[in-house]
Amino acid sequence: MLELVDLTKKLCKGECKEAVGKLRDRLAELQRRARDLGLPVLLVFEGWEGAGKGTLMNDLILSLDPRGFEVRNLGTPTEEERFYPFLWRYWRWTPARGRMVLFSRSWYRHVFDDRLDGRVAGKKLEEAYGDILNFERQLATGGTLLVKFFLHISAKEQKKRLKALEENPVTAWRVSPRDWELHARYDERLRIVEEMLQRTDTGHAPWTVVESHDHDYAVVKVLATVVDALERAVRAREFPLEAAGTPPPVETGAGERTQDTPPLTASALRPTVLGNVDLSRSISPKAYDAEIKDLQERFRSAQYALYRKRLPLVIAFEGWDAAGKGGCIKRLTQRLDPRGYQVVPIAAPNDLERSHHYLWRFWVSFPKGGHVAIFDRSWYGRVLVERVEKFASEEAWRRSYGEINEMELHWCRFGARVLKFWLHINQEEQLRRFEDRKNTPEKNWKITDEDWRNREKWPQYEAAVEEMLWRTSTAHAPWTIVEANDKPFARIKVLRTVVEGAESLI
Repeated sequence: MLELVDLTKKLCKGECKEAVGKLRDRLAELQRRARDLGLPVLLVFEGWEGAGKGTLMNDLILSLDPRGFEVRNLGTPTEEERFYPFLWRYWRWTPARGRMVLFSRSWYRHVFDDRLDGRVAGKKLEEAYGDILNFERQLATGGTLLVKFFLHISAKEQKKRLKALEENPVTAWRVSPRDWELHARYDERLRIVEEMLQRTDTGHAPWTVVESHDHDYAVVKVLATVVDALERAVRAREFPLEAAGTPPPVETGAGERTQDTPPLTASALRPTVLGNVDLSRSISPKAYDAEIKDLQERFRSAQYALYRKRLPLVIAFEGWDAAGKGGCIKRLTQRLDPRGYQVVPIAAPNDLERSHHYLWRFWVSFPKGGHVAIFDRSWYGRVLVERVEKFASEEAWRRSYGEINEMELHWCRFGARVLKFWLHINQEEQLRRFEDRKNTPEKNWKITDEDWRNREKWPQYEAAVEEMLWRTSTAHAPWTIVEANDKPFARIKVLRTVVEGAESLI
C-alpha cells in the first residue's frame, strides 16, 4: 500500500496559506463545541523518524485553546512502566470528556519496533493486535473520537533529513545511533508498517497516511482530517437520531398494543447459578482456628514469591450488602507485608472518574508487577448497580460484558492472576445482619438507607448477578461463589482460594 503513495504531492504557498487559515478557525470552533458536548478526542501520530511529527503537531495545536489539550510523548517504556501490561500507560492518559490528547508515538510501537527487535512475535504478536483492537473499540464505543496518522516519507528522504538534523549543532542531539540503525532497516520496517496499517484500520479508528515530503501539504491534510472527523463527531452528538439513522417514533393510540407479550422470555429460561448454592455450609470454630493462621502464613510467603517474580495479583470482591466482604478482606490482609498490597474501595465514581471511560479508574489502580490489589467492589458495578439503577443504558451495560472480559484477558496475558469472588447470602440472613447493625451502636455506621433500598430490589439484582456470572466467568478469570451465610466458612474459602491461586503462579 505505502509504495503506491504519491510522495510528490504539493500545494502552492497561496493555496496553502488560505486553506490553513480557514481550517484553523474551524478547528478552534470545533474544539469549543467538543468541550461543551463532553466529547473526548484522541489523536495518534505515528511515522518514520524524521517525518516531522513534532512540527506537524505544533502546527495543529497553534489554533487550539491550550487549556483543553495535552501532548503525550511516550517513548521507550520506563523500568516502572514495564511492571504493568503494555496498554496501562496509555489508558492512564486517555482523554476526559471535553478534552483532547495528542500521542506522539503510541501503543503501535508494541507491534512496530518491539516486533522488529524480536520482543513480540508469534502468539504474543497476535495477542497484541487483539488487545489493540479491543482497546480502540472500547474507547470508540465509550464515546472517544480516535484519529490516527501515519507520517510517510521515503528512505531517501529520511536519510536526507537525519543528516540535516545531525549537521546542525542545535538539533544534532535529536539523532541517535538507534535512528541510523532503524534507517538501515527501512525496508524491513516498511513490511511491518504495511501489516500494522492493514490490520488496525477500522471504521471507528481509521488510519490516515500523510504524504510528508512537502510540509505545507502535510499540514493541510492533518488539519483537514481532524476538522472533518470533529465535524462528524460533533454532529453525531448534536443530532444523535440522524447519526444513527433512527426513524422517528411512531405514535399509537391510547392503550394500543404494538405487539403481543410473549408467554415466555429468554431470561425466564436462562439457567441459574445462585439457586444451586448450598448456604448451609459452615465450619466449626476448632477447624477455623486450625486453618486460618496456616493459610495466612502461606499467603504471606506467596506474596514475597510474587514480588520476587514480579507477578501481579488482582482480587475482586462483589456480593450482597452485609455479605461479609470487609471481614474477608481483613483476614486476607492480616499477615501481609503492607508495602506490597493495596485495598481499593470502589464507590460511586467521582467527577474526575465520570469524565473518563468507565474502565479508566480500574486501569489506573492495576497493581504493578509483584504487588497485590484487592478491590472492595469492582468494575462489575457496571453490570450490577449501574444496570439495576439505570445509571447506564441497556446498550452500554450489555456491551460491558465483552469489554470487561477483554480487560481481564489482557491483564492475564501480562502474567497477572485475576481472582473474583461473589459472596452469597440469602435474604433472611441479610435481614438478620441489617437488624444487628441497626441495633448495635458500634455497627450503626455500616447500615444506610441505600442498603434498605437495595434490599427492596433483590429480584432485579439477583437477575443481574446471574447474568454477570454466566457472561464473565472465563477460563482465565473464573468466578468463585462463596457460601457466606456462615462468616467463618466464607473467610476460609476465600483465603484458601487466594492462596491456591497465588501459589499456582509461583
